[in-house]
Order: sequence, then structure tokens, then C-alpha cells
Amino acid sequence: MPAWSLIVWLAIGAIAGLIARGFIGGTPPFGRIGDMILGIAGGVVGGYAMALLGIGAGGTVGGLVVTCIAALAGALLLVWLSKRIKVQR
Repeated sequence: MPAWSLIVWLAIGAIAGLIARGFIGGTPPFGRIGDMILGIAGGVVGGYAMALLGIGAGGTVGGLVVTCIAALAGALLLVWLSKRIKVQR
């Protein structure tokens, strides 16, 4: 994997984490940096789920769109879970 590809992947995940916080709302229990880290982890979760489903075509524009959607979906899940876990404690 080229270095620029990794940088783009990390940036997409970080932005997805911030967007997910906007959808979920409330104050971030781990701050904006925490949301960005959860977004990157969400990108991994979403990408893995899409790969299991056989969706996406790496390296194409459609693949980039699917990557962004998968990262956002995974980030939404992880940011929501972090909010639920933090509130219950």
C-alpha cells in the first residue's frame, strides 16, 4: 500500500468521526481527538464489513465513495457506542 493511500484512508476516517459526532450530537465524551480516533477505527470496521459483503472496488471513484460511506457507518456505530458506554458509567 502506498504511503499516500494510507494518509488518505486515515484522513477519511478522521473526518468521518467528526461528521458522526455531528449526527449523534451531544458533547464528545473523549473530545474531538477521540472522535477522530473512533472515526479511523470505524473506517476499519466499516471497511471490513464491506469486504465481507463483497462491496467496493478498490482504487476507483466508486471505491472511494464506498470507502467514505463505510467509514461513516463504522464511525457512527463507534461514536454512538462510546456515548452509550460513557453515559452509563
